Amino acid sequence: MVFVTIVLDGVGIGEQPDAPSYGDQASDTLGHVLARERPHLPNLTHMGLGCIRPLESVAAVVKPLAQFGKMMERSAGKDSTTGHWEMAGIHLKEPLPTFPDGFPTEVVSAFCASIGVSGVLGNRAESGTVIIQEFGDDHIKTGNPILYTSADSVFQIATHVDVVPLETLYRWSETARKQICVGSYNVGRVIARPFAGSPGSFHRLSLKRKDYSRLPHRLTLQEALQKKGVRTVSIGKVADLFGGVGFDESHPTGGNRVGIETTLKQIKRASVSSHDTFIWVNLIDFDQEYGHRNNPEGFARSLEQFDACIPELLSSIPQNGRLVITADHGNDPTTPGSDHSREFVPLLYYGASGAGSIGTRTTFADHAATVSSYFGVHFDCDATPF
Repeated sequence: MVFVTIVLDGVGIGEQPDAPSYGDQASDTLGHVLARERPHLPNLTHMGLGCIRPLESVAAVVKPLAQFGKMMERSAGKDSTTGHWEMAGIHLKEPLPTFPDGFPTEVVSAFCASIGVSGVLGNRAESGTVIIQEFGDDHIKTGNPILYTSADSVFQIATHVDVVPLETLYRWSETARKQICVGSYNVGRVIARPFAGSPGSFHRLSLKRKDYSRLPHRLTLQEALQKKGVRTVSIGKVADLFGGVGFDESHPTGGNRVGIETTLKQIKRASVSSHDTFIWVNLIDFDQEYGHRNNPEGFARSLEQFDACIPELLSSIPQNGRLVITADHGNDPTTPGSDHSREFVPLLYYGASGAGSIGTRTTFADHAATVSSYFGVHFDCDATPF
């Protein structure tokens, strides 16, 4: 038995009723991108994407290949950690802490003292590509790390690989996770962000990035599966969002192309394995490369690239296997700002008997209920299978 979940990071499908509370009224990632760029998505169309709601350039079809619907986030927040945790059966009542004005003096001072530097550079909410161009030269001269955050709950440390060895950056990040980002400063993730290059042409090394997540406070879907002998596989950043908890294997990717290639390899491996297997994939380019950078054209091209891979994905799923395509939040590249957006996420469920609508799910945790039910594993997550 093989169950594959693919999360299209940031690909929301319209504002939730509570979007105004998050400043996200009128956000509509898919709706706006499709209306503006009109990408060619024949395979997502056949799967039933246009059946979820009216969308420009993606028609509703009479006989979709997958069951279709959308999911509403119940937890407080709108970032990747919150979204994936809810898909794993964890509901957060309070949002993870964010620091739109940078980290307080006491946090910065404690961090500097713990790693033995005289200060940090930056310390504000900013795009990583922007902040390393602005402070990279000063970092090379002083050796002090670049510290920044975003609209997400993240403590990001950027250093040049020729100035600070990778192992030192990772050690600093572990220190921040264990000693600094605790209590009221317990961010969702501490992220080590190495970069290379010279002034004017610095570039981040995505494959050398490491995430240090806060650990889940209750049993997750993947742990429940593990206990019953199901092999659990993370592709992309999924395992990082849980601090590695519950995964037998983790395959970092750095981008969608490698993510899809790795997914196909793991499905083929699982299809001939004697072990039941759950494969959880995050495809990050929509969010990281295009949503945060307000690039709807790139977002649309990325959707086309994913769409082109769907026939091979579907043909690789074994006869009794399942495939979910969904998202973790929105990230509308057509709206001002570069924050995530509080949106419904699309839901396409392939391989189950029957077709048609599975409606609007009232929590992402219905995903956890569905996966656990498929494998015959009892998992109490206050949710209902598709």
